Amino acid sequence: MPEFFSGSLRCDLCPRRCDISEGKSGRCGVRQNRGGEPFLPRYGFITAMAMDPIEKKPLYHFRPGSSILSIGFSGCNLHCPFCQNWRISQNSEAPGRVMNTDEIINTVLGSGNLQIAYTYSEPLIHIEFLLDCMKKAREAGIANVLVTNGCINTEAAEKILALTDAANIDLKCFSEKTYAEILGGNLQTVLDFIRLAHKTKVHVEVTTLVVPGLNDSEAELDGCADFIAGLGPPEIPWHLTAYHPDYRWKAPPTDPAALMDAAHRARQKLKYVYTGNIGLTRF
Repeated sequence: MPEFFSGSLRCDLCPRRCDISEGKSGRCGVRQNRGGEPFLPRYGFITAMAMDPIEKKPLYHFRPGSSILSIGFSGCNLHCPFCQNWRISQNSEAPGRVMNTDEIINTVLGSGNLQIAYTYSEPLIHIEFLLDCMKKAREAGIANVLVTNGCINTEAAEKILALTDAANIDLKCFSEKTYAEILGGNLQTVLDFIRLAHKTKVHVEVTTLVVPGLNDSEAELDGCADFIAGLGPPEIPWHLTAYHPDYRWKAPPTDPAALMDAAHRARQKLKYVYTGNIGLTRF
């Protein structure tokens, strides 16, 4: 049986704890009930693969200047209406191809860049495949990097972070209500994931997509900054990223000047604050 299922097909991976009926999927679209048994129809199904600058993850303080093999999946356990990568995150049937773990490890080894990022859509809903691949990567001396929304329960978080070298984790806002009613997630679960990653010596950087009218108030951004600062040394970099209208959210794009002002204010509390998606990768 795949991990993180219990009882009559309840998925215990994330706070949604979906009860999955026969022939149906959980909210993420990739964890299913087939014939009364848990089924992972997208195990090893890769929708995207590219060699990226590690700064694109974004990671600015983990092996800067290097390249990293990035692989993407499909589906997500959140439903952010402003998702900037919705064509694969909100489509569990996105096209691609199946790759086994050995093919991926050999691709990384052949690239000469001994690091791999699990990214593009939400990788953690494919945790069984990730655990298999990450174990082999570690045995081969390959660094494992997660780019994730961090919205999974503690047992799963402990297992995946034990194999993780670096992570960029989305902190989408600092409002329980926004997470629950708009994103379909749980703020406390994400905060716990970030805290656990930091505690277990994973290199952590945090990203917040600044969406006008949703999470761009001073109070909201100060809440994020205070949380990150409160985690203590080593200092965690924070990436403030500009939003543009996409998917189902039509608010105007983030004003670059406002984003820069927010970064200036955050630097009163945090040593490393960067802006992105405004023409320059850093400010």
